[in-house]
Amino acid sequence: MRRGLWPNLPAVLFVTLAFWGVLPTATVATEEPPSEPNTASATPIVGGKPADIDQYPWVVYLADSRGEQFCGGALIAPDKVLTAAHCVVDRRAPRVSVVAGRADKNSRQGRVLGVTDSWVHPDYSTPYRGADVAVLTLRETTSRSVVKLAAPSDDGLYGDNTEATVLGWGARSEEGQNSDVLRRAMVPVVGDAECAKIYDRQFVPNAMVCAGHPDGGVDACQGDSGGPLVVGNKIIGIVSWGVGCARPGKPGVYTEVAAYAERIRARF
Repeated sequence: MRRGLWPNLPAVLFVTLAFWGVLPTATVATEEPPSEPNTASATPIVGGKPADIDQYPWVVYLADSRGEQFCGGALIAPDKVLTAAHCVVDRRAPRVSVVAGRADKNSRQGRVLGVTDSWVHPDYSTPYRGADVAVLTLRETTSRSVVKLAAPSDDGLYGDNTEATVLGWGARSEEGQNSDVLRRAMVPVVGDAECAKIYDRQFVPNAMVCAGHPDGGVDACQGDSGGPLVVGNKIIGIVSWGVGCARPGKPGVYTEVAAYAERIRARF
């Protein structure tokens, strides 16, 4: 789910990388998370810039039966896509497509791949309780490069202020439309202790990781849900939830990939 809680948006939101200040931001009714958090699946990346698909060949987006993008994802094997559980838990696999190698959604670049199976972590119930992770099995394999999973031994990738990159086609403001092109933004990892102070019991250490600037301005947003947070050549997080988009003192919350790496690899 990602970035803030938006009671008037669909259950599955899309996070996007947006430019902070370019468009007016929306007001969230409450700073207290509702029973179902706002997912990032409805917004573009705030404060970001266009990304080259050749630099991130493993980044993909999920599309519904009408071809509309609703979440992001990452190729972790020739026939496997890592995404957020909240993106697909209520969708039948045959009605989901994965679009690979297409930076501009209005182009015919890349391939549209069918999905034969959708595995959602059995412990998933809501993004606020962790386990917001899913693996899709593609009908066909792809020759595109894949991204490596962070492992439990990769503690250094989760250190305070580690620079990470978040990617997606989400909106560029809280109430904006999803981006037509892939965008990326740099955000520093926020330590578990600090994130727990901000989100209290909604933050689950060892299941989630936070990233964002203290002053806000750069973040994932609706429509970016399920998309990757990477450090170097490894994916360390999956866009999950947050409060608003790029708000000061409200970092984005991501599924901690290292915590679920063993279960994810079991799906290969």
